[in-house]
Amino acid sequence: MTNAAIPRGCEDVVIQTLPLFEMMRMRAATTARRHPVLGFAAPDPASAMRWVNQFTHTHRRLGPQDREVVSPNNDTVYSNAWLDLCEGPVVIETPDMGERYWTLGLLDAWTNPFAYVGRRTTGNRPQRTLVHGPGWRGAVPSGITQTVAAPGDDVWLIGRHLVEDDGEDAARVRNAQRAMRLVRPDGSDAAMRVDTWLDARDTGAPAAAPYLAIVSAALRRNPVPVGETLAWPPMEAELATALPAVYERLRTGNQPHDLGGGWAIPVMVKTHWGDDHLTRARIARNFIGALGVEEAMYPTAEVDARGAPLDGSRRYALRFAPGKGLKVGAFWSLTMYRRSDCLFVANPIDRYSIGDRTPGLRHDPDGGLVIRLQADDPGPGANWLPAPSGEPFYVVLRLYQPHADHLELRFDYPPIEPV
Repeated sequence: MTNAAIPRGCEDVVIQTLPLFEMMRMRAATTARRHPVLGFAAPDPASAMRWVNQFTHTHRRLGPQDREVVSPNNDTVYSNAWLDLCEGPVVIETPDMGERYWTLGLLDAWTNPFAYVGRRTTGNRPQRTLVHGPGWRGAVPSGITQTVAAPGDDVWLIGRHLVEDDGEDAARVRNAQRAMRLVRPDGSDAAMRVDTWLDARDTGAPAAAPYLAIVSAALRRNPVPVGETLAWPPMEAELATALPAVYERLRTGNQPHDLGGGWAIPVMVKTHWGDDHLTRARIARNFIGALGVEEAMYPTAEVDARGAPLDGSRRYALRFAPGKGLKVGAFWSLTMYRRSDCLFVANPIDRYSIGDRTPGLRHDPDGGLVIRLQADDPGPGANWLPAPSGEPFYVVLRLYQPHADHLELRFDYPPIEPV
């Protein structure tokens, strides 16, 4: 959808600027209160002061006990950081990652996934990546392996590291995460205290006054993307009416790309949203942090081959015919979620996803692959992804480094068939 289809007036302005506000809300929610050496950013626990230019990591894969993130993945652990480039460049130091799949996606403050460091783009060797803002004109120091020019002063780093198990491999990943650093070009710690302006616990539609103030402040640090013009600021009274209307519209107006066979994909961005402001806003509200499709695609199915909602009271089979398997440069997985809360389904075999790395995955004699989606055990020899008993569910395919057939929407996704 292009600008021609966006409502005029203040709602247009909200749709255009909402990603900027939501990114500032995520900055407040995902930055650390405490630095491992320098302590708390502020003594008051209610303070909005946080540390930026500092990594935080998760060291285990998420399970059904984790309820903070909806539709989580069960393949990787995360590394997270916000860069503040207002005082000069920041260098991302990363160690040798061996043969592991890993990626650091760089998102600007408008949610454009504009650059990457990692297996697909820069490899797995030790690296020193210099990231600078639009006003920097300095010399690149020696030892820098690549330079990234950010369009604004705020950048979100979202890292993913493939983990094969929760034991020895998880420990290896933890060591690699500990070796990742954010430093100044001279090697000193880049950590800074910043006021994030927000109480990140409030996730609803914002009031007009804070929206106006936060977007105005963020605009001074992150200019509108090239090619856009913005009529800012709007009248506060108009904003007070437009904000709840737009937020409700984005919540209920989900229109993902239809892939056929009951499959759809909510995100189809590569490096920049361009003039598709409405989709950019919808993703910022509902799927913020989405990386570009060249790194990962997430086809999703909520219905079976007949168009009926998937439900754990029934049994299903997903069959990839011989020679019709998923085509990826890294790996793929299929993850099960309960519809009621968008979380993992606890089950007796502790399996929340199944994929090309699943131990014991069995192909048919002709080379085809069948995955059974059901609540009860289908018996020995079956590739079983447990479903919630008697409850609606949905599944998400995760395709890491998808091939052209997927990127160009030419792949024929098989429907999920009732058994």
